[in-house]
Amino acid sequence: MPTVAADPGPFSFDLSSTALIVIDMQRDFLLPGGFGESLGNDVKQLRRTIEPLAALLAAGRAAGLKVIHTREGHLPDLSDCPPAKLKRGSMIGQEGRFGKILIRGEYGHDIIDELAPLDGEDVVDKPGKGAFYGTDLSKILEGCTSLIVTGVTTEVCVHTTVREANDRGYECLVLADCVGSYFPEFQRVGLQMIAAQGGIFGWVADSPAVIAALEGVDK
Repeated sequence: MPTVAADPGPFSFDLSSTALIVIDMQRDFLLPGGFGESLGNDVKQLRRTIEPLAALLAAGRAAGLKVIHTREGHLPDLSDCPPAKLKRGSMIGQEGRFGKILIRGEYGHDIIDELAPLDGEDVVDKPGKGAFYGTDLSKILEGCTSLIVTGVTTEVCVHTTVREANDRGYECLVLADCVGSYFPEFQRVGLQMIAAQGGIFGWVADSPAVIAALEGVDK
């Protein structure tokens, strides 16, 4: 069983019951000129995750690891967008540089080219921050007990998904170099919160350790 050096202690996982989740690596959030940058955010803080995540995806796919992608967004008529969310995010559904913001089917809503899903990989469209709410993720994860969690943003969609997963009994490993926040302080504290108190929500490691473990698995 592969074992990874992590905080607060070693994380072991069975390849057959583990899934790699890639959260919301969407053009709206990561591309210069997109929705994220239009809010005054520094997209370079998120884009630093692309290279290590691409390497991790390659290793995971080669090892036969189950890969799941998520995208935050809404139906074109916004019928699945709670009024409170729309009130605070009035740009949702408005025209942006890459189409209507956070609307399914628009160019900006889709995953960046560097991390595009392969045929056969699940893509979960979610209306909220967490990947379980309003989705069929639990069904897709049947047989899985461990999750390797990556994506953006650390303190919002990643944290919400990890907390949801923790309550459902999954063991979560969050990869520090493969998750990102627009705010460096949120990134630092968000990771500390996951591993605090003996791993209250899960474990934290870096992707090279996971890649090495995956490459050591007998094919």
